[in-house]
Amino acid sequence: MSHPETALTPDTRGRGLAAVIYVLYLGSIMAVITAPIGVVIAHIRRGRVPPMADSHLQFQIRTFWLGALGALVALAAWNLLGWVGAPSWASWTLGYGFFTACLVWTIARCGVGIQRLMSSRPVDNPRSLLFGGATVSLDD
Repeated sequence: MSHPETALTPDTRGRGLAAVIYVLYLGSIMAVITAPIGVVIAHIRRGRVPPMADSHLQFQIRTFWLGALGALVALAAWNLLGWVGAPSWASWTLGYGFFTACLVWTIARCGVGIQRLMSSRPVDNPRSLLFGGATVSLDD
């Protein structure tokens, strides 16, 4: 027999795991090795947690692989600029621009994910390129 109050309580199993992975991703700003550790954990646990936490794991996995793909594209462009003899300032501008954009994108995705996780809400669209279907605004 189930109790009515437990039927209204969201299933929060896996929430701590998702929080740890968000922290590992944010920690990769200082120590790059923490992001690959986080994505390995997310891959191992995906499908073994409730749907709310699973949406966060899928969002985290996508965050890692999209960031890695973007880094490869930027690295290829950086090398191409050097190969064609572009001035060094062009390569440095590309590098700093990409790094800054990637940093902002990663922090924003983690911030949106953590906010939803702490509210026991799933990521609406974990396969999105931006913020999981969240509307980001500066309003209270």
